[in-house]
Amino acid sequence: QMCGVGTAPNCVYSPDGKGTQSHPNEDGHLRFRGEDGCFLYGVFNGYDGSRVASFASQCLTAELLLGQLTSSHTDTDIRRILTQAFDVVEKSYFETIDDALAEKAHLSNYVLPHNENVSFHQLSPQSQKVQERLKELEQEVSGGATAVVALILNNKLYIANVGTNRVLLCKSSSDGQNQVLQIGRPHSTDNEDELQRLAALGVDSARVRQAGHIAGQSSTRRLGDYRVKFNYTEIDLLSAAKTTPIIPEPEIHGSQSLDGVTGFLLLMSEGLINALESAHGPEQANQEIVAMVAAELAQQTSLEAVAQSVVDRIKRLHHDVYVSGRQRATYCSRHEDMTLLIRTLNMPLADGALTPTQGGRIYPVSVPYSNSQSTSKTSVTLSLVMPSQSTLTNGTNTASTLEEGTPTPGQSPTATLQSTNTQTQSSSSSSGDGSLFRQRGSQAAQPDETGRVPPYVDFSQFYRLWGGDHSDGQSTQGGLGPQ
Repeated sequence: QMCGVGTAPNCVYSPDGKGTQSHPNEDGHLRFRGEDGCFLYGVFNGYDGSRVASFASQCLTAELLLGQLTSSHTDTDIRRILTQAFDVVEKSYFETIDDALAEKAHLSNYVLPHNENVSFHQLSPQSQKVQERLKELEQEVSGGATAVVALILNNKLYIANVGTNRVLLCKSSSDGQNQVLQIGRPHSTDNEDELQRLAALGVDSARVRQAGHIAGQSSTRRLGDYRVKFNYTEIDLLSAAKTTPIIPEPEIHGSQSLDGVTGFLLLMSEGLINALESAHGPEQANQEIVAMVAAELAQQTSLEAVAQSVVDRIKRLHHDVYVSGRQRATYCSRHEDMTLLIRTLNMPLADGALTPTQGGRIYPVSVPYSNSQSTSKTSVTLSLVMPSQSTLTNGTNTASTLEEGTPTPGQSPTATLQSTNTQTQSSSSSSGDGSLFRQRGSQAAQPDETGRVPPYVDFSQFYRLWGGDHSDGQSTQGGLGPQ
């Protein structure tokens, strides 16, 4: 009831703009409610397979929610338990691939040194079998994941992050403005603290920064990835390290009190962030995604629909920039798997049909809106229409509010598409007077058999003026204007 997840698989565009998935979805997520008012959420970004992301999401849950965390624990206890959990998860994962690694090492003794002049088909049947099995084993043991986990206990928020996913906390203040807070920085090759950590181990941090990635990934902390963890001395960039440079240890932020906080928490996989930043640049990505979530919260009836609508919209923005051929199109030829997890904080879902004049409340979100065709930025206020909160007591949900806010499954794709399309049209022109959603909800126009909705702007005056200025004595019939 308080959490929704949206996902989209990876995509590579052909020159004509058609997209194809290049590999199975490798992201993972978790969302659990434990005892003692304990909530656990996580987003995992897998690579070279989904095994590590899948294993971590299952194992981490067992390491944290089977009585390890209680409301009597101090902040120090909780940070220690979170750190230990990540360590146990990685060790447990490596135990699962021990046999495969042993077999791989054993078979490697039978493989002749690689000769470029000898093709696979020229090898003996025995050698071919060994090569094929080695290839299977390599696929079995390769891969890793980055992870971000949010724990809510005693109404306090703790974030544990390993790698390059992102967490945003959006708080609505009493005057209706929204504060957007990014918790933590990605552990990447341009993070100064991480570069200093690597330099202290003997790694040339300037080369790491210049390379921009380590063994194909931009992250400097990861779960799994045995090649980087056990064979780092064979990797040129890391060969000088005194000890394992790529670590699974999470950076922990917290605790942050959620008492009296109204808003939402966003956990995002790296693929989602990169898709939005590729399309519109990194400057306003956080504000932009918060505005999208806020807009969808005002009209959707389930958090699952909110999260999926936002992911679908980012996917569409990314695709549209690619096919436009504009300046940023070169950055948008592909995107990775995308996952967005939304957890609301004391915020009941809106009834899309309730307008401000019927008792809805408005939560403005001030967002600098970036037009991808120009560099100018103008401030736009999205007005979030929320239901009257008469059933709230001291900022916390009563039982009746929770029941009324129960998500309704089965939101139709048509309704979602219609609302997100309309939102795309509206977000750049909202004046902040609450009109953005005023004509929405049950009165929203339905598409006809051609998939179009009736026009809601009268352009006849525009056509008349244009015709007067551009006719040059010629008839404008058959030219400009609706046909």
